[in-house]
Amino acid sequence: MADMTETVGIVGGGSFGSALADMIGTKGHPVLHWYRTAEGAERFNATRENAKYLPGLTLSSNITATPDMDRVARASRLIIVSVPSMHFREVARKLGDSVDGSQILVSTTKGIEAHSFKLMTEILREETCCLKIGALSGPNLAKEIAAKKPSGTVIASRYDEVIRKVQDVVSGPYFRVYSNTDVYGVELGGVLKNAYAIATGLVASLKMGDNTMGMLITRALAEMSRFADKMGSNPLTFLGLAGVGDLITTCTSPLSRNYRVGLMIGQGKTLEQAVAEIGEVAEGINTIRIVKEKAAQLGVRMHILEGLHSLLFEGKDLPTVLKQLMNVPQMEDVEFAYRAEKGAPGDRTPSGPA
Repeated sequence: MADMTETVGIVGGGSFGSALADMIGTKGHPVLHWYRTAEGAERFNATRENAKYLPGLTLSSNITATPDMDRVARASRLIIVSVPSMHFREVARKLGDSVDGSQILVSTTKGIEAHSFKLMTEILREETCCLKIGALSGPNLAKEIAAKKPSGTVIASRYDEVIRKVQDVVSGPYFRVYSNTDVYGVELGGVLKNAYAIATGLVASLKMGDNTMGMLITRALAEMSRFADKMGSNPLTFLGLAGVGDLITTCTSPLSRNYRVGLMIGQGKTLEQAVAEIGEVAEGINTIRIVKEKAAQLGVRMHILEGLHSLLFEGKDLPTVLKQLMNVPQMEDVEFAYRAEKGAPGDRTPSGPA
């Protein structure tokens, strides 16, 4: 059972960080919630509201916002990092100056570092002295979690202690935490699906129909699995919550930032206009750039992702891109064969409290 006097640290004052802080605080844990600025922390402490990202919701009284990273590190055994990928290394380095190696660090960020193709758990290992590291990922729309709608997620780590601690602290009556040891696969699933959500937003804006949407999401899963397999992850991970579960949610929900980017572009807005209107980071935009280059290096064909790149960054128009996608040579357009010798299942049933 969780020790309800144990403080949990949340690093990042965005929508998901605040939703997690509220969920953990509602269970009874004291939560130290790191904000980048003193002004943001003071505003939250005065109002109990994250007005920018979760407007209208009064969050748990057990949350204390602070701009002091040392305070968070000293008080917390479990620290969850939830900041955009473009700022992740900077924040991880700051965290690294404060931790002593005894803390458990968990990333919720679904992104890739552009110049290195490093995932967030790799950055945490490089920038801190902590060994017990994990990734939390799944179909987790922050506004639904904050509204306490039933949801599930996956904690991935090579350390059983990390899995048990996160299940103990985070799971609750409306949030179920599954486990997986394929850290890289779970992180890749959270990264890759963002790109395809832009594609499904485009499809939705053009009212192409359910057949088109079903084909697109299924073929996206095949591309994701092929890429993950080449990167050394278990393709079967993509049949779990952190793969197909997250893909379906992100590709069909108007709450998804990446889906809304595609929707707006399909309605005639530029990429810059769509990003400005959303006002939050849509990780899928950078993912398209970064993964296209990596896939070319690995010799992995990702037709949908390549089409998105040509639309967003190469000046091609949507009808041309759609025509190219529908004329992929049949010999290349095959279903991905999962190799039985990989063996490991996707998400395991939670061993901690549900």
